[in-house]
Amino acid sequence: MSRQDEIIGFWLNEVGPQGWYKVDPAVDAAVRDRFQPDWELAHSGDLSDWATNPKGTFAFLILTDQFPRNMFRDEYRAFATDALARAVSKRAIERHFDMRYPEPERQFFYMPLMHSECLMDQDRCVRLMLTRMPETGAENLLHAKAHREVIRQFGRFPSRNTALARGSSANEKAFLADGGYGKCLERLRATA
Repeated sequence: MSRQDEIIGFWLNEVGPQGWYKVDPAVDAAVRDRFQPDWELAHSGDLSDWATNPKGTFAFLILTDQFPRNMFRDEYRAFATDALARAVSKRAIERHFDMRYPEPERQFFYMPLMHSECLMDQDRCVRLMLTRMPETGAENLLHAKAHREVIRQFGRFPSRNTALARGSSANEKAFLADGGYGKCLERLRATA
């Protein structure tokens, strides 16, 4: 089995939809133990050839966008390969690699845009969730809108400030103290 197949199989079958967005120290440790060396190769640019086909791209996006959030939870390295993932995601979407995967797996082609601190990427993510995730995208669309709302308000994700050693404004501190992203999501859910 190739490393790409191992990454995809682990994320889709071992972790699965019920664990994709759940904080679970056991999953974090498993990702770190099994895939950190692969992430380090991607981080150094040694896996760029993976992004030349749909399967390689899918594995690369999981490795560089999803796995660091598990491996390095609450650390600056959780975001260290975001720019790589975003660039590969954009190329893959233009080449319609995303459409080779069924829902809900397809969402991982769009997550690098949802994790971006650029409003244009956020707008694009919302559009993609609307147009390319018609069957299972409703919950993802709500999250995409909440992420976009935070970027509209602050131009960045205040929840990352500590990990990235960034200072927080008074407004950001108040936002976080009042429930932050979760409260924003709750508000959007109430008006949906």
